[in-house]
Amino acid sequence: MAITKSSFPGPALGPLPPVWGRVPSRNKNFTGRAAHLEQLNAALNNTVTAVLPHALHGYGGVGKTLIAVEYAHQFRGDYDVVWWIMADQPGLVRSSLAHLAPHLNLPGPNEVGIDEAAANVLDSLRRGEPYDRWLLVFDNADEPEDLKDIVPQGPGHVLITSRNHRWQGVAEAVSLEEFSARESEEFLRKRIGRPIAAEEANELAEALGHLPLALEQAGALQAETGMSVQEYLRLLKEQPTSLMGEGKPPEYPASMAAAWRLSVAKLQENLPEAMDLLRSCAFFSPEPIPRDIFFPVDEGHVRPEMTELMADPIRLGRAIAQLGRYALIRLDANRTIQVHRLIQALVRDDIPPQEHEAIRSEVWSLMSAAQDEERYVELLPHLRSSRIADSTEPECRRFVVDVLRYLHGAGDLDSANALAEEFLAKWTSVSGADDPFVLRLERTYAGILRDLGQYHKVHEIDQRLLPRMREVLGHTDRETLALLNGLGHDLRVRGDFRRALENDSEALRLYDEAMGPQSPLTMRATHNLAINYMINSDFAGARSLHERAYMMARRLRGTTPADTLLAYQNGIAQAVRLAGDYTEACDLGEDCLAFGQDKLQRDHPMTLRVQLTLAISRRMAGETDEAFELVQDVHSRYLNRYSLNHPETIAAAMCLANVLRMRGDLVEAMALAEDTYTRYERVYGAQHPYNFGCSTNVALLHRLLGDPSRARSINESALTALDEGLGRDHHITLGVTVNLAGDLATLGETKNAIRLGRGTLRRTRALLNEDHPLALTCAANLALDLRAEGDPGEVAEAEALSAEILPMFSRVLGREHSFTQAVLEGRRLSYDFDPPLL
Repeated sequence: MAITKSSFPGPALGPLPPVWGRVPSRNKNFTGRAAHLEQLNAALNNTVTAVLPHALHGYGGVGKTLIAVEYAHQFRGDYDVVWWIMADQPGLVRSSLAHLAPHLNLPGPNEVGIDEAAANVLDSLRRGEPYDRWLLVFDNADEPEDLKDIVPQGPGHVLITSRNHRWQGVAEAVSLEEFSARESEEFLRKRIGRPIAAEEANELAEALGHLPLALEQAGALQAETGMSVQEYLRLLKEQPTSLMGEGKPPEYPASMAAAWRLSVAKLQENLPEAMDLLRSCAFFSPEPIPRDIFFPVDEGHVRPEMTELMADPIRLGRAIAQLGRYALIRLDANRTIQVHRLIQALVRDDIPPQEHEAIRSEVWSLMSAAQDEERYVELLPHLRSSRIADSTEPECRRFVVDVLRYLHGAGDLDSANALAEEFLAKWTSVSGADDPFVLRLERTYAGILRDLGQYHKVHEIDQRLLPRMREVLGHTDRETLALLNGLGHDLRVRGDFRRALENDSEALRLYDEAMGPQSPLTMRATHNLAINYMINSDFAGARSLHERAYMMARRLRGTTPADTLLAYQNGIAQAVRLAGDYTEACDLGEDCLAFGQDKLQRDHPMTLRVQLTLAISRRMAGETDEAFELVQDVHSRYLNRYSLNHPETIAAAMCLANVLRMRGDLVEAMALAEDTYTRYERVYGAQHPYNFGCSTNVALLHRLLGDPSRARSINESALTALDEGLGRDHHITLGVTVNLAGDLATLGETKNAIRLGRGTLRRTRALLNEDHPLALTCAANLALDLRAEGDPGEVAEAEALSAEILPMFSRVLGREHSFTQAVLEGRRLSYDFDPPLL
């Protein structure tokens, strides 16, 4: 890297910047590296090179993180914001970035979700508002692609540490090598804490390859034990070991392993149980390990020496402290233990291969004892590196399934999908497709795919899985019944609403018999059956079932997950809206949204569903501006979270198109409605009822834009298909019929419109009651057409019908509602379709 020297302030250890977050403490033994610090500061302040991020790269143990920490502390006076991000887990980088938001006067992740909070932070940093002097440190990054679109450009500085040399192609790179002889000597003097001859220091540093991590290990041992340099060098020669064996990283010097062995020998002499603990830590990930995981377990395979250690908290604490003193582990205020990957490699290399599996099994048992969501989050980085997928123990496989179901419920669908796919392949190859835990994991995988909108793939899995689960687990096993409920969703997605109702009615009966009405699984089956009632036009029945599930879940006194409770409450709001009580639906929806935003993240899938439901209710209540604000926001969030073709993104888009139409933005509404209609066909298939419901929205816009013939053609095709698929006595079919009558009236075919309107009014009142808004819409339009026909008898019929329905409009919708005003002004009403989420 060519660097142009620029003027820059020297070390400034003044007050901390206004925003100082997550920066590790300075190493009191930090030594040398003055040239690197000067080079780094000059490059970051150079107007030519500062437009790119700057990367410190080099192999493990060379001190990249230490230099980044020292730089942040030394030059903190140059910045208003200094923020440290652990980048070795790419999936967690956005979360770390999102937590900077409140410090920039932006909504935090608990308010707007991780993705939006992180995006807002990046935008703020790029604009330099409210601070233009900022430093972001991405520590221990791996592939440049992992940070694509995350590293901001702007007036501030970005510093990356990485072992990967590929950063040289995308950043201003500073290659970090071992200490110079002078730096090694200076470091050893500080670390050992007593005088040391230059010749001895040089000899020791040479033997250790001038690697900072190795020098740290050697210095820690000598500082703790009082061992002389000559004794250390003698032991180093007498106890050589190598990290250079087959399959080992060639960049680490062999002498590092020898230095480590000396620390081990001293620990074995003073506190051998500390080494037992370190051996266990070596088979976790290099990420932080929750200290509380080292606790006696009831099930599993834990070595007797570790069982004894974990049963004595005082000895365990002493062992952890000793490992910290010898610089073998890193302790954190958050009660975690972290072991450098180099130390882990050395520890594993020193353990006879035949003992590896025993210690891995121990790690798996300790992980599997975790039973709460907070612990699942902390153990996620260790799932792959611990190789727990290799275990066939029931408690380990149960733990994996529980973690994946937690990820699914928390809305982290991409992570859950990748892990489920990987573990399913491994388990199937080892245990076969009919292993009970393979079946459980495959059902979990299907549920994740369902929420990702991959419906056709899910249906294939469920069809194949159900007979196997019935044979292996039994017809009334909870996993089998859960899959049966999943098949109900598959049938709804395929448009077979009647079979879905039959399927889920049977599922609820079996749940009730096998587990009783108070079981959480029975409540979920009740909720699913309510969805079937709703899409089959029984809104009162749907509300009753949703209320039953919600009230039973509330009686469990806090044991029901927040997202489940919210799903039940939102189901009530949706059923109330479809039954025509828009004001109550809005009130319920507001309560749901407040609960979701408080208990879940704003971008949680359930919170987004609630916001979409409320947007529809606001629109139907005549609160168009409020609906527009809600649906614009939720549509944007869906686009950030899912693809354009995800069913929930499409549902939000159709709601937005309907709101745009009600606001008078007909051209924009048409463009969005037509695009959404074509996407529905791709997701659900050409014959799904929702496809035809969306087509009537497009037809309505054609009529309003002056092409009633095109509208009529679309609605006639939709009505033919809906008559065949759902029958005429279904609310979607009747809604399309209302719109077709409007097309006929606009085209001057008033008699046909009247004939169609009379039949539709009779059927709608029979299905939904005479004061349902759809029945009122049909009656109001029929009265218009009767007057237009001009026959005295039909005019009299129109007057009688108007006198009957006008008080109903005022009572049901309110005098000021736009629908009521339209009727009073003699304007035609229409039906539009908002697809309920299945």
